Amino acid sequence: MTGIFETALGDDFARLHPMMRRRFGVGIDAGYACVGTGVMTRIRRGPWWTIPFLWVGRIRNILVPIQGSDVPFTVENYPYVDPLGRETITFVRTYGAGARPHRFDATMIYSERAARVIDYLGTHQHLAVDLELSVGDDGSLLLRSGAQRFYEGPIAFRFPMLFSGRADLRESYDESAGVYRIRLEVTNDRFGFLFGYEGSFTCAFPEARDAPARLRPRRHERRE
Repeated sequence: MTGIFETALGDDFARLHPMMRRRFGVGIDAGYACVGTGVMTRIRRGPWWTIPFLWVGRIRNILVPIQGSDVPFTVENYPYVDPLGRETITFVRTYGAGARPHRFDATMIYSERAARVIDYLGTHQHLAVDLELSVGDDGSLLLRSGAQRFYEGPIAFRFPMLFSGRADLRESYDESAGVYRIRLEVTNDRFGFLFGYEGSFTCAFPEARDAPARLRPRRHERRE
């Protein structure tokens, strides 16, 4: 079985830097996970009025209401088959250290119906986000968020982009430094910059065909 990112990118997957292909080649059949550890050199947020929005998002690990420099960072990508039979990859990011670090939970699947990767955000997969993937000339990967849908019990609606943000996430491999580099910006069409970070990390690739329970969402959303 081809991994979800290779399926989504098709022939473009081969244009990724070899270390990027390894990082995004995580899958059940590949038999390994990717665990990144590093530092966010800078985390920043938008104007003061974004603070309540960020703190509300923290309740279910959807947003990170902090800013600062040289913040410890981990990202854990494990493959597993969810209760609906879909191959799923965890994208659990943890920022900071101590008793209560900040955590951003995401799980990704490849949707045959939509022919794209769908990113479920939060501990309960309340937000389903379409992802557009492209490969840069330097072998980097750009993930750009598109349409967003909110699900809670019987409630389901397309989330208005006026009240949300579009995320542009670029990951690359720096051969000279031997590290992965990451940069994220979340912007709103009307209000501009909301949140962003940039940093670097190294990766380990432990054997894995299942994800630890601590990384899985508390519920899985059937609707895409």
